[in-house]
Amino acid sequence: MSAKGFVVPPDRGQVWNMAPGRSAALKLQSGETAESIMMFEEVAPPGTQTNFHLHRYSDEVAYVLSGEVTVKIGDQVMVGGPGTCAFLPRGVAHAWKTTGSEPARILFIYTPAEAGKAIEELQRSQSPVGSQPTPVFQRHGTEAVGPPPF
Repeated sequence: MSAKGFVVPPDRGQVWNMAPGRSAALKLQSGETAESIMMFEEVAPPGTQTNFHLHRYSDEVAYVLSGEVTVKIGDQVMVGGPGTCAFLPRGVAHAWKTTGSEPARILFIYTPAEAGKAIEELQRSQSPVGSQPTPVFQRHGTEAVGPPPF
């Protein structure tokens, strides 16, 4: 299958209310991009964090649009505000936390799209997400390797 070009306006994208105050707007979905890329914009309130995890089949990029986010990649910890970009290669454990006093807006990209399919699947069912791994994430190659490190 080949992908066709398209444009997603700023106010478009399927929205998923992941948890209270936390949402994701799916901008590029795997089926639309011939599985090459998946992208979503997340709004995460202060204190939101992920467990220490890795993606087996996808590289991930996280780009901070607003707010402050602390990212741990392997043993390296960095704090970043708007314009900060993190590359999270497949197979490398990582986690993040919203550490500022305001909600963060973060653009997440997965390539190829496999890891992002978990987000798509949870959005379709409108299931909440927490810091605990679920079979949906595991099915798409995301593996928890430890609790939230922050």
